[in-house]
Amino acid sequence: MSENTPAPPLVVHENFLLDDRVRGVPPGTSGLDSRQVGQQGWHPADGRMSLPLLTLDEAAFTSNRDLFLRYVREQGAEIAPHAKTPMAPDLARSLVEAGAWGTTVADIRQATVMLKAGLTRLIIANEVGGAGGASRLAALAGAWPDAELNIFADSVPAVGALAQAWRANSALQPLPVLVELGAARAGARSTAEAEAIADAIAATGGRLLIAGVATYEGAAAQSDPVRADEVVSALLANVGDMFLRLRARVGGEAPLIATAGGSVFFDKVVAALSHIVAKDSNARLVLRSGAIFFHDHGVYDRSLGAVDARNGFTVNGASVSARRLFRPALRIWAEVLSRPEPSLAICGMGMRDVSFDQGFPKPLMVHRAGHALAVPPKAEVIKLNDQHAFLSLQPGDDIAVGDVVEFGISHPCTCLDRYRVIFGVDGNGHVAHAFPTYFG
Repeated sequence: MSENTPAPPLVVHENFLLDDRVRGVPPGTSGLDSRQVGQQGWHPADGRMSLPLLTLDEAAFTSNRDLFLRYVREQGAEIAPHAKTPMAPDLARSLVEAGAWGTTVADIRQATVMLKAGLTRLIIANEVGGAGGASRLAALAGAWPDAELNIFADSVPAVGALAQAWRANSALQPLPVLVELGAARAGARSTAEAEAIADAIAATGGRLLIAGVATYEGAAAQSDPVRADEVVSALLANVGDMFLRLRARVGGEAPLIATAGGSVFFDKVVAALSHIVAKDSNARLVLRSGAIFFHDHGVYDRSLGAVDARNGFTVNGASVSARRLFRPALRIWAEVLSRPEPSLAICGMGMRDVSFDQGFPKPLMVHRAGHALAVPPKAEVIKLNDQHAFLSLQPGDDIAVGDVVEFGISHPCTCLDRYRVIFGVDGNGHVAHAFPTYFG
């Protein structure tokens, strides 16, 4: 998509029937065509919708989408956003339609979800295992012969399993394989191991193809920021070196990919690898960031603060604040069920409803009888049970039973997977779309 072409709005293609077994749907609703949800006038705080529920600020999502795609384009890179974050084909499709090169998934089932949605250029950013996983991948490739599947491999046995599956079915197109380097998670730990993987791919008689080099630098992060910088930088340097080694192997005409980049160190990936790829006319640098399109009020907000400290985000050639420009798009809405003590409110939202692995949700706004009220300045979630959030207050704070509290979240990945439906809301907070998720 050119820089002057307007990015498309969000559209739902995954139509389905909604009823009141789905969180958020008002009691008594049955057989509602999801295409009609925007005509119902629902608002998370109006008392009709079942709480707790999850909403997506559509304007924030599309703003984040357009901003990050612009950044990637200006860096001479591509992006295949990681669809495991929302597992919502409509949202993944919106990124591709706006200019993303492809889509990333974590496993074969996720690949099937995206293929059925018409997204046919995929990076499966993981190993599939041994003979069983390889045979399942072969079955998928056979069912979708026109799909472009790129798979990670980090060992000679993994390559052997893939080769065996592909030799057993001569009708399959050659499988592009990305040599994965890593630290603290999967991935070859040394150049010698990576070279052995490339040797094994090359020895398959063309059934497997060397497609490039891959890593996930986020797994290498350390709690100490100085040490994190050292480890991530070293890993990315190894990726750049392996890319050049693979280029020497396959010659100048074969296409190659270098792929890395979550939503925390994407700027370091660009700094380390873009100049190497830019010198290669048949190569592309593909980021795989996914959570950044949703952003949050917690871990990713802090991470973008670190990007800003590195002056790592540039638009139109100038360093700008990523933390200021990206907008948190997700909200959890929950009702105050009890105020059993002057310094405590109990909200109907718990560990089954919201992420908590990277920090507790943050109260943003109180809604009462159609009016938005400021959250008391010291209000904070201090504990979660399965179904309850413990909101610490000051004795005189104006929060009452029946109020609806709007929460920001920390870590989109472990919040979205709790919901079968993401309700997209417009600028007035009314539900505009219902996006189904496919977490399995």
